[in-house]
Amino acid sequence: MTVSKMTWRPQYRSSKFRHVFGKAATKESCYDGVPITCSVQDNNFCAVNPRFLAVITECGGGGAFLVLSINHTGKVDPQHPRVSGHRGNVLDIKWNPFNDYCIASCSEDSTVKVWEIPARGVLKNITAPWKELQGHSRRVGLIEWHPTANNILFSTGYDYQIMIWNLDCPEQVIKNPVRTISHHTDVVLSMSFNTDGSLLATTCKDRKVRLIEPRSGHLQQESNCKTHKASKVLFLGNLKMLFTSGNSRYNDRQFALWDQDDLSLPLSQENLDGSSGVLFPFFDPDTHMLYLAGKGDGNMRYYEISSEKPYIHYLTEYRSNLPQKGMGVMPKRGLEVNSCEVFRFYKLVTIKSLIEPLSMIVPRRSESYQEDIYPMTAGNEPALSAEEWLSGIDKGPVLMSLKPGSQAAESYEMTKGPRRFHSRPAALQLSNIQDQVETKDGKEDKAEVDRSRTPVSNGEELALCSPPRTENELRTKFHKQQEEIRRLNELLGQRDVRIKQLELEIKNIKNSQPHQNSL
Repeated sequence: MTVSKMTWRPQYRSSKFRHVFGKAATKESCYDGVPITCSVQDNNFCAVNPRFLAVITECGGGGAFLVLSINHTGKVDPQHPRVSGHRGNVLDIKWNPFNDYCIASCSEDSTVKVWEIPARGVLKNITAPWKELQGHSRRVGLIEWHPTANNILFSTGYDYQIMIWNLDCPEQVIKNPVRTISHHTDVVLSMSFNTDGSLLATTCKDRKVRLIEPRSGHLQQESNCKTHKASKVLFLGNLKMLFTSGNSRYNDRQFALWDQDDLSLPLSQENLDGSSGVLFPFFDPDTHMLYLAGKGDGNMRYYEISSEKPYIHYLTEYRSNLPQKGMGVMPKRGLEVNSCEVFRFYKLVTIKSLIEPLSMIVPRRSESYQEDIYPMTAGNEPALSAEEWLSGIDKGPVLMSLKPGSQAAESYEMTKGPRRFHSRPAALQLSNIQDQVETKDGKEDKAEVDRSRTPVSNGEELALCSPPRTENELRTKFHKQQEEIRRLNELLGQRDVRIKQLELEIKNIKNSQPHQNSL
């Protein structure tokens, strides 16, 4: 008789993100003294792009939000100029994904406004918007930009309507949306698009998840699960799954995973704890990592999503004693790739009037660019115009590489006109690089001529500058000067790095030419 021995073997998953850790910024790299809003709305109250950080602030009358340069860290001037054109409290803000100088805001005054931010930042209060959208009958609580079409904005309010706006029109005040979606019976709590923007998922105060075709407004699916009350929803990239966070029937915090083709029952659901704060989910489609941050919590859980059972795998948890009110997220193109940073949050800490950057880092010994953790990602170029999307066309996002130096080359090739063609590939690459150097030198020469023509100081003409008369004016001038110095140092560093990269590429191509000629 043969006796078979059974050996117990632990089930380990191989993952390059198993040891991802959170690294909070130092005090000097935080934004201190920011009067964060006291609104009880379950939004993030913060929006970030590689140039600016915007945060909704508390103010005496009407509504306002603050726009700071991303490098303007440290103590924030209490008298810093704001964007203050709303008559009611601002409830949500979102940067245009294809224009770093355009931001939308919605308010209790039932309007949505779109603002143009000057290249040098907000140097004085801005009260006149670029576009004003008037269509909602009650306060507007949530806005979202379309992920691939340019100048298409979605808004929803306490009138239970979702309105689609086309900003590519000459009117400054737009009163008629291109479409109104009226499938909800209560307030819409969250909206999320799939990768190409052809589907819109929503959660409502009736705790149902709905899947809508946004262009036609057709309701495709509606969940009716009694064991999960959904509050926030996310599309999980190209995995054809939805993630929702909410509460169980016993009011425990809970999350669920759904097949987007069948919302009758969740694929998986899990209870977390008995806290009352809303769970904000954030998904990184490049790494398939999911982050869960609870409102009022100091900790943050993160998971890895797979397309096979059990679908969601717990990684670890970041702990802090500072509770967050909301979280802003930096787009992937604004990360420090040489530090192996895969995600960055901007944590709003109301009790300390503080905004704390929090970097999620993959531990690697090498400080060079790691291609395996930075695949091609969605860039800042729209795939469609507003008219193309409204006519029925769907396209995925225009992808870009995060490798240092590649962004400039890609954007150059997209914007440059007719080019010289050569018979040898090496000569073609060499001509492209030399064209870049010539174009860069030409732009710098032109900038120097313009600078000599109109002397400026912190974005203001010297002839218009007057000496500060009060302590607040002196402090404002000092902050502007510090921001200008930071910006110039950053530009000088980027220019030196780019010149070295181009010189090295030219040298390599010249060395490879004799070898090709001999062949």
